[in-house]
Amino acid sequence: MLTSGAQNHSHRVGLALAGGGPEGAVYEIGVLRALDEACDGVDFTTLPVYVGVSAGAFIASNLANGITTAQNVRAIVKHEPGEHPFVPQTFFTPAVGEWLRRTLMTPALLVEAMWEYVRQPQDLTLLESLLRLSRALPVGLFDNRPIRDYLHKIYTMHGRTDDFRKLKSRVYIVATELDSGRAVRFGDAGYDHIPISTAVQASSALPGLYPPVEIEGRHYVDGVLLKTLHASVALEAGAQLVLCVNPIVPVDTLRADEAARVPRTLTEFGLPTVLSQTFRTLIHSRLTVGMKAYKPRYPGQDTIMFEPQPDDYRMFFTNIFSFSSRKELCEYAYRATRRDLLRRYAEIAPILKRHGIRLRRDVLMDPRRDLWAGVGLKGGDRRDRVAGDLPMATTLDRALESLDAWVVVEQAHREQRGMERAAARRTPARAGASRRSPARRVGAPTR
Repeated sequence: MLTSGAQNHSHRVGLALAGGGPEGAVYEIGVLRALDEACDGVDFTTLPVYVGVSAGAFIASNLANGITTAQNVRAIVKHEPGEHPFVPQTFFTPAVGEWLRRTLMTPALLVEAMWEYVRQPQDLTLLESLLRLSRALPVGLFDNRPIRDYLHKIYTMHGRTDDFRKLKSRVYIVATELDSGRAVRFGDAGYDHIPISTAVQASSALPGLYPPVEIEGRHYVDGVLLKTLHASVALEAGAQLVLCVNPIVPVDTLRADEAARVPRTLTEFGLPTVLSQTFRTLIHSRLTVGMKAYKPRYPGQDTIMFEPQPDDYRMFFTNIFSFSSRKELCEYAYRATRRDLLRRYAEIAPILKRHGIRLRRDVLMDPRRDLWAGVGLKGGDRRDRVAGDLPMATTLDRALESLDAWVVVEQAHREQRGMERAAARRTPARAGASRRSPARRVGAPTR
């Protein structure tokens, strides 16, 4: 955030956002709002470079188009006047056309399978022949064209653009080319003529959930298949500091179960949850290894990561279709990030300072800070009320935030007292040395 009199050092900063589906997008919005409030000297809508993968591509494109963190927050809980409303169901429109097309393929595939078995009964079993029917399985459960249409609408309003070449900042949206397995950076030379909305559609096409997106005769799927974050793209583009947000972490139900919040085993939730946990574990493990490699590869450049805690069941079990759940998740991300910034203040503040950004401890320690009031949502509509109507989880978050602030203050006081005691011990020692040194200098005899 730029406060009065503060210089804008956004030209040194890049932003890299990972995926995570609609709930990942809501989490990233909460994190970015907390950073925007606490970081003095940076404007998140004027950064020189943005990198987005999957849901992160959606948020990155919003910011590059001048949609502020406050506007993003309001959009997930309230229909903004003159804006196309954010509706999570947009991300989960059944791919009826794909299902129908594949179903119509079944009779022909069955005939081919039986004919192949009749011709080669010694080489193939009946089951092996029927494997041909797997071609009739839909390549995606949901239709991602509504995502593209939604983005095209909001990027053609209020002076925004759906054209990479007309943006003031560089925006890279990473997808995977299915037939070659290589990463493609939409927004880069040779790919910047593709509409931003189409690039986001391709980058978020997670195999199994969404069908591959055909662009100029080639098919593209989710960019997370190759790398989780692609922060190196921003570093290579010259960003001296890259702020990274990753919502994709595996849940630790054993730690969460200690508070009796979730079942001890994920198998109780069935195959989708087991697959999700497997995917999250693989993705996060790869990310951890990749982040460690950045420091020696990019000396003099910094990265700071923000992500949920492993025992945070809210990121894993949030019902994104529920208004109250979306609201709670966004506020959780906001408050968790504020606590994280306080806990890591000694680590993060010097890094930000090197790049001309001041991490405001006074903002982080202000217990009156409220996500919704800070973006102009208060009173009136039941959806805007936060005081007096908070779920227990939110109340607990606020209590933890106050506790963290108290701990930081106590640590600062202890450090100050320690420095004062050390200085006091050094002062008498110097005085004694001064009194003894003249006798030694004139060679006074000892007795």
